[in-house]
This record gives sequence, C-alpha cells and structure tokens, in this order.
Amino acid sequence: MGKFIVWPSEIDARLTRKYGRLIRGDLAVEGPSVHEIVDAAQSLGMRVVEFDANKLNPRLAGLDEEYRLKGMVRMESPHGKGKSLRLLAQKIREIRKARSKQSKPKKHKSGKKKR
Repeated sequence: MGKFIVWPSEIDARLTRKYGRLIRGDLAVEGPSVHEIVDAAQSLGMRVVEFDANKLNPRLAGLDEEYRLKGMVRMESPHGKGKSLRLLAQKIREIRKARSKQSKPKKHKSGKKKR
C-alpha cells in the first residue's frame, strides 16, 4: 500500500503541469475541493490518514488567488499515486454529475416544467 499526499492542484484542470497538475488535462477536474477528494477516496476504498483544508501547496505561492486551492490529503492506496489521482478525478466527476442530476427540476413528459 502506497502512502502519499494529494493536493487539489494535482488534479485541477485549470492549472498547467508547471503549477502542479500531475494528470492529463482531459482527465482533470476543474476546481476540486479537499472535501470532494476525501469523499472520492473513501468511496474508492482508499484510506484517508489526514487532511488539512488550510495548507497551501508551495508551488502555488506565486499564482493568482483564484487558482490557489488550499488543502492537503494524506492517504494510503493500493495503487500508485498516478493511478490513484486518475481514479479520484474520475470519481469526483461522477459525484458532481450525480449531484447535478438531483438538483435539476423534473420536467413533465410533454417537456414542460411541472407546476
């Protein structure tokens, strides 16, 4: 089992690899939060050892405040860090999709909104 630290910037689609993204851009998620990472890790069976929502990745020190995602998650996973990051990003995307489906108002069969 591998132990490693996951920073939200490592799976953020808005950042370049220079600023810490570690997975491909098409697999990355836009603006992931630490809590989304923890939820995704737990649902994938990874063990979250520690998480701190206030830590800042040192690579992001010179970046605009908009792109500075604070937070750090220390975890254990049966996979390596690269594969774990890809799995986490995919799971976060699935969680967001499920939440957006729940929040949309239901439409009537004719295509009009229910009153």
